[in-house]
Amino acid sequence: MAKADSTHVRAPADLVELGRVVSAYGVRGWVKIQPHSANAQVLLAAKTWWLKAPVPVGSTGALPCAFAADVIACRPQGATVVAELSIVADRDQAEAMKGHTVWAPRSDFPSADDDEYYWVDLIGCQLFGELDGQPALIGKVIDVVDNGAHALLRVARATLDANGELVLMENEKGRAIEVLVPFVSAHVHTVDIANKRLDSNWPVEF
Repeated sequence: MAKADSTHVRAPADLVELGRVVSAYGVRGWVKIQPHSANAQVLLAAKTWWLKAPVPVGSTGALPCAFAADVIACRPQGATVVAELSIVADRDQAEAMKGHTVWAPRSDFPSADDDEYYWVDLIGCQLFGELDGQPALIGKVIDVVDNGAHALLRVARATLDANGELVLMENEKGRAIEVLVPFVSAHVHTVDIANKRLDSNWPVEF
């Protein structure tokens, strides 16, 4: 028996996108999700998923609101995750979910192990490197990507103005200057999520 859905519950403010519905799975109304990066464990642990419909190309209207679905059953399926949701009754409804993004509140994430961090927590951190043997700002982490061997911090180069505010650096075409820094202990030796600061031995000048 399916649980009563909670589609009309107000969406939490700390939702994090974890993946996308790529297809129906089987004939009983399950859906298949492609997780973003290393977020499959969060999908598997969450009891409720929040979903958002895809935005039509060229749309200038309001962004779709998130709606909730109770997770009745969920399991890994290769590199994907398959699930039975309270709001999906059959394969036709599952097919209609294709393209929806899947979200969960950051507050519901399982606790990370020591020396492990959720990528979403690294985004927005200021990364410091070394200049003449002293800590110096490199920039702000704007994304985390996986190169197959380890995570890479995608960092927008930045400086601090006279008021201590972050100023992003641009090239001659007005585009942000970026650098990729391996997120490995050999380079990033101190992670302070509470203060949104990462310290590394990465050279500031390169």
